[in-house]
Amino acid sequence: MKAVFRHELTSYFTGMAGYVFGAFLLLFAGIYTVVINLQSGLANYEYVLSNLAFLYLIIVPILTMGAVAEERRQKTDQLLYSLPLTMTGVTLGKYVALLVVFLVPTGILCLYPVMLSAFGTIYLPVTLGTIVGFFFLGAALLSVGLFLSSITESQGVAAGLCFVVLLINYFLSDLSDYFSTSAAAAFWTLTALIVLLGVVFRLMTGSRPASLILAGVLEAALLIGYVVGGDSFDAILPSMTDGLSLFERFYPFVDGIFDLTSIVYFLTVIGIFLFLTVQSLEKRRWSA
Repeated sequence: MKAVFRHELTSYFTGMAGYVFGAFLLLFAGIYTVVINLQSGLANYEYVLSNLAFLYLIIVPILTMGAVAEERRQKTDQLLYSLPLTMTGVTLGKYVALLVVFLVPTGILCLYPVMLSAFGTIYLPVTLGTIVGFFFLGAALLSVGLFLSSITESQGVAAGLCFVVLLINYFLSDLSDYFSTSAAAAFWTLTALIVLLGVVFRLMTGSRPASLILAGVLEAALLIGYVVGGDSFDAILPSMTDGLSLFERFYPFVDGIFDLTSIVYFLTVIGIFLFLTVQSLEKRRWSA
């Protein structure tokens, strides 16, 4: 893991990806700070971070697109498979390197409210809580980008997929208004998602029995829940869709609420997509 981490971190700062990521984030952080805090006279630095969250749609694909895809294209990933390294260690090494690159501009952002406090009163506890939420949001999105980079050999395809997935997630809360509130619609939609999950698990692990067992257990649990508490399924689809949005989980921090459930959700997303990345690399390893 340490060797992979050092190699990845070096590659980000010997190339352009790390610098482009940091410069882009800090450039717009400066612009929003001037407009919101200095020109408008608002003492809420969390509004700056709220606006910066949209930039994740651009900077996360840029940073993660070559994490695995470029190695697959150049066939240098074969070196990883031939070394005495577990795919878990490789994945964690790459992911921790991404986090360090992300932490550099985020750490600089922490200095902004301190400097602004010289011009007025900044409520630092809310600002600090928002920065924590901003970091965990970025960490979760980076795990998504890393996984998407592991399933293709093209950096362009990886970046495009990541942008589309993050864009859908960004507008997921708005899309939830168009979902049906009936219990039947919720049941069949969740059934379709279970089937999709089973297919993804089959592709990632290569185990057909395991994927069938997983889908069967989830479908049985869904059916029991629908039969026993059918009324509780009313309007569950819009609320569930709204709750899946990573960006919506960040906004309570902007409102001054340090939401621990959101932190747990971010960590869960990170764990799921790192697991999927490991399975993707393992499949590639044994099929190579």
